[in-house]
Amino acid sequence: MALKCGIVGLPNVGKSTLFNALTSAKALAANYPFATKDPNIGVITVPDSRLDHLAELVKPQRVLPTTIEILDIAGLIKGASKGEGLGNQFLANIREVDAIIHVIRCFDNTNVVHVDGSVDPVRDKEVIDTELMFKDLETVEKRLERLRRQAKAGKKEDLKLVAIAEKIKTHLEEAKPARSLELDEEGTTLLQEMFLLTAKPILYVCNVDEESVESGNAYTEVFRKAVADEPAEVILISADIEAEIAQLESKEERKEFLEEMGLHEPGVNKLIRAAYHLLHLITYFTAGEKEVRAWTIRRGWKAPAAAGVIHSDFEKGFIRAEVIKYDDYIHYGSEPAVKEAGKMAVEGKEYVVGDGDVMHFRFNV
Repeated sequence: MALKCGIVGLPNVGKSTLFNALTSAKALAANYPFATKDPNIGVITVPDSRLDHLAELVKPQRVLPTTIEILDIAGLIKGASKGEGLGNQFLANIREVDAIIHVIRCFDNTNVVHVDGSVDPVRDKEVIDTELMFKDLETVEKRLERLRRQAKAGKKEDLKLVAIAEKIKTHLEEAKPARSLELDEEGTTLLQEMFLLTAKPILYVCNVDEESVESGNAYTEVFRKAVADEPAEVILISADIEAEIAQLESKEERKEFLEEMGLHEPGVNKLIRAAYHLLHLITYFTAGEKEVRAWTIRRGWKAPAAAGVIHSDFEKGFIRAEVIKYDDYIHYGSEPAVKEAGKMAVEGKEYVVGDGDVMHFRFNV
């Protein structure tokens, strides 16, 4: 499944610098508002040491990691929900993504102007939240109008939908994002149908100075407290460090640089892990002479749905799945050795795929 995340934030918070570093796409990064007008699109290769270890054992013709598509969406300002700046364009682009990566400025630098004149991460977050909620309120009010007309006949199910929509509207009017509202199955379905911006899962990326990547700073402390009750992830990244890492050619150079900076891994790894956790994603593998490949699915998916990610025919004609646990594959060193040890399982349609499973699908169409 193709995962798409949108990077958002006020102008000059480091969005495009981070986007460039993550994707090496060389988007325009400039010290003025609206450096990014149309969304730049890049692809991040998802780092996974398990894929590398499987490839070392299988020695395939090619190795294919899974990827995440990243959109660098135009900077937002107050009034965007009413069309100020590039607001309408921004809000249209954000509807396309599975999750929002909200970059928050948590560093001081007199050479990088702030659109509001000072650094205040909580205020910055609230500016974007407010604009997204205003836009969502417009969407909900239009839907509520239609539902009320529909409910004039007095049908019980229509009246319930009106009540749910009114509950969503009240929640937004209280300055709370739609994703924090608890709803039953019917309410969740209605919420999904409205494609609300604040219903999307969110990952806050605090863009910090080099000295604050590991422990944070006063800005990140205040920000973490402000979002403590939200169903969201928060990570610390220095876009400047990521930009330097992106310019290094080899793995050895990058490893040496990270060691010099006192870091265990690049920020992209933290970001991807957080995005997977936020969206309840896992990875399974296929391994053969032609290719060793990683596939992304939702946690809890059963074998036929996982097979459908490779090709719809695999799901339609699913017969069974042959499953090797990753640790067993590494321990025994090859598929034949795993079979000989009796560690390959044959699973049916009800099998729930586990993170790291190495799978072969049998199907007939």
